[in-house]
Amino acid sequence: MIGITKLYCGTATTGDPLRYGRQSKDLPAHLLQYSADKKPIVVWNMTRRCNLSCMYCLPRESLPRLSHDDVLRYEEILRIVRVAVGLGITKVRVTGGEPLVRRDLPVLIADLAQLRTPDGEPVDLTLTTNGSALRPLAGPLAQAGLGRITVSLDSLDDEVAGRMNGVDFPVARVLDGIAAARAAGLDPVKVNTVVRRGMNEDSILPLARWARDAGLILRFIEYMDVGHSNGWRLDDVVSMDEILAAIDAEMPLEPVAPGYRGEVAGRYRYRDGSGEVGIIASVSRPFCGDCTRARLSADGHVYTCLFAVAGTDLKTPLRSGESDAQLAERIRALWGGRTDRYSELRSAATERLPKVEMFALGG
Repeated sequence: MIGITKLYCGTATTGDPLRYGRQSKDLPAHLLQYSADKKPIVVWNMTRRCNLSCMYCLPRESLPRLSHDDVLRYEEILRIVRVAVGLGITKVRVTGGEPLVRRDLPVLIADLAQLRTPDGEPVDLTLTTNGSALRPLAGPLAQAGLGRITVSLDSLDDEVAGRMNGVDFPVARVLDGIAAARAAGLDPVKVNTVVRRGMNEDSILPLARWARDAGLILRFIEYMDVGHSNGWRLDDVVSMDEILAAIDAEMPLEPVAPGYRGEVAGRYRYRDGSGEVGIIASVSRPFCGDCTRARLSADGHVYTCLFAVAGTDLKTPLRSGESDAQLAERIRALWGGRTDRYSELRSAATERLPKVEMFALGG
């Protein structure tokens, strides 16, 4: 993410103190202008491969295949990110698929950690993982310069987690990976939980209790219609209001102001001071107007929206010999022309759009 273009109307706040939204805005464009309140972010999809098969991301029937030559090489990734950082990017999030299945990941993390913004500051380098390989890799990643980590965990119950992730992977292994990350200094650890009605909504309170007691930051995510292979229906969405009501009834909450413009989670702290919980409500509370994320896929395409129908190819011009200045101008023009508003416009018409699957974009 390299700056913010025109901001379209978001969801206005309401009188309910537990509701969280963004005020409607229609601001002038600021193309690739680095400033402290915009916090640009690039979400980099390291690989499409994953050892799980989560129903909201990578159902088995949609398992992708990319040839070795289709995938960006480490030196190509580093070059694209370096050019983007020169344009004002301040944060890089490494995702997948499952990024920890990519060979020699700490080597690339070490190179990315050396990058500096135009103001001479280090890039905020984070990673999202399912936690399955964290035990052996947490230490090397921290030593390489990774700053923080987010772990996906949809239930503490093995049976429910298995329904969500498509395999019989024990929750205890994920919890052990989280412990390894904390021991390596990758704090604060965030935990992401996608909630789907009829699947794991009964896990909301057990997860909230566990995360609060463990001192972890928990983020619930409304089940989203990314791609077409996950069988999404609006009736399957457990809304932000429902999640908040369930938690607040047992552990009273109060809203917290966003930490920065473009923060996607609505944040709430427990009134007793025992921590906080967040909700990413792309369906019931769209935040297109404040979105600051661009996604670089494993095959070298940039997507300006999680619900994109197509991306812009950077791999071909990069391999054709374009200079850094030419690549920078290409990225600048792409972000400057951004008009994505899928979540604000979600309807029967958008349902039919040929969207890209989540495993190809990075969550």
